[in-house]
Amino acid sequence: MERSDASTTQDRQVMTGAQALVRALEDIGVTDIFGMPGGAILPFYDPLLSSSRIRHVLVRHEQGAGHAAEGYAMATGRVGVCVATSGPGATNLITAIGDAHMDSVPMVAITGQVGSAAIGTDAFQEADIVGATMPFVKHSFLVTKAEEIPTRVAEAFRIAATGRPGPVLIDVTKDAQTTEIEYVPAGALELPGYALPGRPNQRKLAQAAEVIASAERPVLYLGGGLDRADVPQEDLLALVELIGAPFTTTLTALDVLPSGHPLNLGMPGMHGTVAAVGALQRADVIVCLGARFDDRVTGKPDTFARRATVIHVDVDPAEISKIRTADVPIVGDLKDVVPALTKACERQFAEEERADIDQWLTEVEHIRITYPTSWTDTDDGLLQPQEVLTHLDKGASEDTIWVTGVGQHQMWAAHYLSFHEPHTWLTSAGAGTMGYGVPAAMGAKVGAPDRPVWLIDGDGCFQMTNQELATCTLNEIPIKVAIINNSSLGMVRQWQTLFYGQRYSNTDLHTGAGTQRVPDFVQLAEAYGAVGLRCERLEDVDDVIAQANAINDRPVVIDFICSADSQVWPMVAAGVSNDEIQYARGMSPQWEEE
Repeated sequence: MERSDASTTQDRQVMTGAQALVRALEDIGVTDIFGMPGGAILPFYDPLLSSSRIRHVLVRHEQGAGHAAEGYAMATGRVGVCVATSGPGATNLITAIGDAHMDSVPMVAITGQVGSAAIGTDAFQEADIVGATMPFVKHSFLVTKAEEIPTRVAEAFRIAATGRPGPVLIDVTKDAQTTEIEYVPAGALELPGYALPGRPNQRKLAQAAEVIASAERPVLYLGGGLDRADVPQEDLLALVELIGAPFTTTLTALDVLPSGHPLNLGMPGMHGTVAAVGALQRADVIVCLGARFDDRVTGKPDTFARRATVIHVDVDPAEISKIRTADVPIVGDLKDVVPALTKACERQFAEEERADIDQWLTEVEHIRITYPTSWTDTDDGLLQPQEVLTHLDKGASEDTIWVTGVGQHQMWAAHYLSFHEPHTWLTSAGAGTMGYGVPAAMGAKVGAPDRPVWLIDGDGCFQMTNQELATCTLNEIPIKVAIINNSSLGMVRQWQTLFYGQRYSNTDLHTGAGTQRVPDFVQLAEAYGAVGLRCERLEDVDDVIAQANAINDRPVVIDFICSADSQVWPMVAAGVSNDEIQYARGMSPQWEEE
């Protein structure tokens, strides 16, 4: 007796390319994706509804899907996944893909494409998304044959998650999704030209240990690569405390070690602490772990840490000596290099007496005490953003995941929040993407549903992607949002104050204090099904924060009405040496003679 077609299909696992795409994602372990359907990706969405265990979160804008995938990845350490249709759906992902590229976030973006026969004809909603994203991806695939799908998915996830993480694009034509194939899971992957670094070079490790042992003014410069490599905090602490040198953490690395560690000098760079900037400038040895000497840290590169010998560790050989020549280059996975460097230092310190660094530690501590990060009240009587941040920090549990938008509030958050463990600080650093905050917080909450997620956002950033509050409400994703509402594009306004004669061209948003609030963020939050709260007085701050912390069944938005005149200090103006840092307007630190 012949078997029925259904039986034959089930035994042979015959399915469409779209079903194979869903199955391949399940095989790789994907549990959550963020996206929005459209014509060219519609075949994928049908089996996603009918037969998949994957949770799909329907966003309100494709950029939100991309940032949510980033937030998910940064909070969990897993690859984030976003999905969009062809044409404008795909191009709306570009900002998030670029953001993930700049901050080395592992992400796979899946886009539908017009039928393979129509490619190049300017078909409806056709866009060369592979070409458009070429500068921003680790790799991209244009899939025109359904049988390629399982292998391409496996390759994409391998590339996104290994080495220096980053975004990978899979563009799948509509006919590849509708063609029937016999499903064959991906086998052994062959990735010609894709080589991961091996074990760290022992000779270089020994050389680094010798340089560290001879240093009289060492500083550790810790970057986001430590977080991306998922280096255990205890391994990093062991190295830091063995060396005993002060350390700085870049904007993407604020959570790699506890904020309260006695050797932690805070963030370096344009808006870094005086202690962090001063220590790097005066160091004789810099141990750089997973950072890239970007312009926001170095200022004018040829004046950065001129007397320092540089030990540079990175998984990406292209970063070594790109900006600052490395005297001791070490290419390797930081998860391997950190404990290996610790062992090398232990051997070196046991064999030979170290240089005395006590005077250096005393000097750095004096700088930190003399020039703390602080603020002065403005004359308008409105809330000071810095003070709001200190109260938010005080009211938060240690496992809180903090997310920010981009601008002044981002810098204040970097200075005034406390971090206790990795994967608790999410921000857009390299690209500086306004609008990152709400969807990234949403993605983080999906990835870590049992942890509180607080977003610190600006009134400018919030208006770019706040439609994802609807997504949060409908999908029971209870993020908490603190809007630092200074009625302006604050960081741009600060530059206009300092460098453009207080000519405030197109930076007033009319969102906070005064008779006109457009929009009214409390009413807007309520329209999206969230709880809206407003705080205008310092004596009410703690109570309003407590109300927000008590609500865990829907999103909460607090509109903090803050002064537009509050500014971010310290500051190094663009294009000048870090030696010219100011800790308040017109006030520069007085360095001791070297």
